Amino acid sequence: MLQHLLGLIIWLFANIGIDGQSLLDLVANFLQPFASLMGLDGYILTAFILGIPANEIVLPIILMCYLGGNSLINLEDTFSIGQILISHGWTILTAINVMLFTVLHYPCATTLLTIKKETGSWKWTFLSFLLPTVLRYCGLLFYKFGLSYFSVKSKK
Repeated sequence: MLQHLLGLIIWLFANIGIDGQSLLDLVANFLQPFASLMGLDGYILTAFILGIPANEIVLPIILMCYLGGNSLINLEDTFSIGQILISHGWTILTAINVMLFTVLHYPCATTLLTIKKETGSWKWTFLSFLLPTVLRYCGLLFYKFGLSYFSVKSKK
């Protein structure tokens, strides 16, 4: 039930707009300054935030945003996906940061609800959400190290 509600929210974000911009674009533009500190862009950070229903929808949300669509995208051709990402400013450092975020992404909604059910404790559920969330922002350190060590410039 929760996943359907969150899926509806993603659809609404992509299909409802203000002054010709979707809510998804507005949120991504708002998050852009914070995301750029971590070597990401606003769309990537928005996708991770909206990925709580299921972590596997993060990349389809990113592609949907980049392609200007209003529904999730599923491309089978990895070369095409790579070309889309490169055309939107991805570098090797961006890809590594996204991988770190993916590895340290908070659990999906179903996992969080299962943790609550199994432990009977909101404390453990919150800790299960908070720990990877805090650790993933350590990606900021990796990004800053990568910029200075590899002299890689990111898209602003």
